[in-house]
Amino acid sequence: MRPLILRFSTFLLVTLLFTGANAQDLRFTIWSGNEAHLNMLDGFADSFAEGSPTTTVQLDTIPYGDYVQKVTIQLAGGSPPDIGWLAEASAPTFMDAGVLMDLAPFVEGDTSYDFNDFSDPALGLWRDGDALYGVPFSTSPFFVYYNADMFDAAGLEDPNTLADRGEWTWDAFREAADAIASSTPAGVYGYEQSDGEGYGARVWISIVPMLRAYGADAWNDAGECELASPSAIEAMTLYHDMIFEDQSIVPPGERANFFTGQSGMTITQLSRAANLEDVDFNWSVAPLPSGPAGDVALIGQAALVVFANSPNRDVAIDFLKHMTSKQNVATMAQFFPPARTSVLSSDAFLTSNALLDTTQMQVVAEGIATGSVVPSHPNFPQIDAAARPVFDRLWRADANVAEVLQDTCAAIQPLLD
Repeated sequence: MRPLILRFSTFLLVTLLFTGANAQDLRFTIWSGNEAHLNMLDGFADSFAEGSPTTTVQLDTIPYGDYVQKVTIQLAGGSPPDIGWLAEASAPTFMDAGVLMDLAPFVEGDTSYDFNDFSDPALGLWRDGDALYGVPFSTSPFFVYYNADMFDAAGLEDPNTLADRGEWTWDAFREAADAIASSTPAGVYGYEQSDGEGYGARVWISIVPMLRAYGADAWNDAGECELASPSAIEAMTLYHDMIFEDQSIVPPGERANFFTGQSGMTITQLSRAANLEDVDFNWSVAPLPSGPAGDVALIGQAALVVFANSPNRDVAIDFLKHMTSKQNVATMAQFFPPARTSVLSSDAFLTSNALLDTTQMQVVAEGIATGSVVPSHPNFPQIDAAARPVFDRLWRADANVAEVLQDTCAAIQPLLD
């Protein structure tokens, strides 16, 4: 067990290997401080050391909400990481800025790496012509985790039973959240948004599943804001009503962690299952609710990238290839759904997570097969910065939902053009 001061520090710094003559310190930025994830990465560093014994791998954990800003500051300050994680929303920005290495010459011609095993659609976001700027290590759908004990106590039908009948809708989700909030003590809610960041760093992840289920989106491929459309207004009115009318969603300024039994549902990804290892309640997973536009699956994606100004680019590329080998992708599959087709299609994937049974893992697999990636754009940081102050008006009980969404489109449309 790691000391708490390290486990929860803003920057988690771990020296994984020994140093020696001509040692190379490889700095690797990530956003997870989860013990199981870190132990797995320790193992990759150990096995990499067998072929590169003078390399020291240093993990820098930066909280997700601060990750892009702090990595950007490091790049601008001339102290870039060597290798790092990068989420889908930020990919176009970093690619457009020219701060990532083109990995194609190093991975596509390596027969031992078997690059053709990667799913072409999974690579699409990271390609620009013939160049490849990232290798996905996680193509992870968002799905519902739910507290089965709270569902039973509230007399609710199981979400998967409803889904089998085509009745697991956002209206049913709202009813379930309201019933749980009404039947539990104060401070326990029906729904906690993704990682408790639904009003901040993960606001888009919180609203996009609803928008798409109602036939809208944040913006479309033509660069047109869709937030002010009638479908988007309908979806966001439901969301607003859940927060302020039903009081079933954790409200702004408060926290209620699903993983400690303080909410009945949350929407997040497979990697968060590690937080459920020692809980004292029964839980399961279900697909995202459907809406008037039908079933919707949302995928978040993260890739390993090598920063162009890394002083250790050759070793960083070797470590990237080591981490995304077939063997290590199979190991990561317990937390991070793979982009290698040989792993995703295997029975081993359905049994890869000790906390989820094969039926539950099938929910994950189906989400990957049918999902679409969360919105991204080269100007995403500016879009996000422009939208947030307007969105903040939405998180008031007396907000005019349609007016706020129209103002949001007005604020971000110039950045989408």
